[in-house]
Amino acid sequence: MSERSTAMKVARWVAVLVIVTIGVAAFALSFAALKELAIMARTPRELAWLWPVIVDGTIIQATISMLVLASGPERRWFLGVLVCGALVSVIGNSVHAAMAGQHLPWWAAALVAAVAPVSLLVDTHGLGMLFRASNRETIPEVAAEAEPSPGVVVEPMPADSPRPAPAPVRRRKPAARRDPAKVAKAIEMHADGVKFPDIAAALGISPSTARNYVGKAKTADTPAPAPEPGPVPEPAPALAPLAAPVRPVVPVRPRPVVQPMLPLAVGGA
Repeated sequence: MSERSTAMKVARWVAVLVIVTIGVAAFALSFAALKELAIMARTPRELAWLWPVIVDGTIIQATISMLVLASGPERRWFLGVLVCGALVSVIGNSVHAAMAGQHLPWWAAALVAAVAPVSLLVDTHGLGMLFRASNRETIPEVAAEAEPSPGVVVEPMPADSPRPAPAPVRRRKPAARRDPAKVAKAIEMHADGVKFPDIAAALGISPSTARNYVGKAKTADTPAPAPEPGPVPEPAPALAPLAAPVRPVVPVRPRPVVQPMLPLAVGGA
C-alpha cells in the first residue's frame, strides 16, 4: 500500500470522526434549546423532551434516506423534508435564545404544538417511500440459465478431414404437352400401316414419342373388362296368403215397434 492511499484513508476516518462529534454536540445543544422552547409553549415539563426528539429525529431520518437514495427519484422528497426540519430547528433555537424565560404568544405556541402531528405524517410517508425504493433496488434479476437439451451429441469433425460433397439433385424434366392434332395424325398413320420411324419423321417427333402417342390412344380406346357375373341367388319360395276364417252371418230379427197409446178424452153429459 502506498503512502498516498494510507494518507487518504486516515483523512477519511478523521473526517468521519469530526462529523460524528459535531453532530452529537449540535444535537445536544439543539435538544436542550428545543426542550426549553416546548416548555415556553406551555408543554408539560415532563413531556417537553419529546418535542426535540421529533424535530431532530425527522432531520436524521431525512439525512440517512438521502445518503441511501443518492440516485433515486425519492431523493428530492427527503431533501425537502431535511430543509424543512432544519428550518424548524434553526428557528426554534433562535426563538429560544431571544425569548428565554418568557411564554410564547398563542400563535407561536400553536405552531409548536402542530409540529408533532405534521412530523408523524411526514416520517410515515418517508418510511413507506424508503421501503418501496429498497424493494425495487434489491430484487435480484435472476437470469435463466439455458439448460442443455438431451439431444444427440454431434462430435466435431477434424479440421484436416475433407468434407463430403453434397449429392447432386436430379431435376425432373417438365412433361411436354401433347399436340392433339399430332396424336390424331399418328394414330391415323399407324392404322394405315405406317411404321413409327416414318410417323416420327412426318410429324417431327421422335419414334418413341410416336409410339407413346399410339400406345396411349390404344389404352384409352380399350374398354375396361366387364365384371364377371356372380352366382344368381335362388328366389325365395312364395308364401301362401293367410286367409282369415269366415264367421257365419247370424240373421237379426227385427223387433216389433210398439206405438204408445194416446189418451182419449171422455166427454161427460
